[in-house]
Amino acid sequence: MLPFHIIKAASEGDVSAINTVLKHYEGYIIKLSTRKLYDESGQVHYCIDETLRRRLETKLITKILAFEVA
Repeated sequence: MLPFHIIKAASEGDVSAINTVLKHYEGYIIKLSTRKLYDESGQVHYCIDETLRRRLETKLITKILAFEVA
C-alpha cells in the first residue's frame, strides 16, 4: 500500500510522488496493456501495447491530480 503522505503529495502535483505512484501501479498497467499476437506460423507472442500503456498512465496521473484530500 502507498503511504498517505505520498498520495497527498502526488495529489498536490509533486513529480517525485507521482512517479512513486506510477511505479507502484506499473505491474498492473503492464498487465492491462499486454496483448496476445500470433505470427504467420500460429505461434503466440505477448507484447505490451505502448499506446495503451501511455493512455493508462496518463489517465492515472489525471485522476491523481484531481484527487482531493480531505
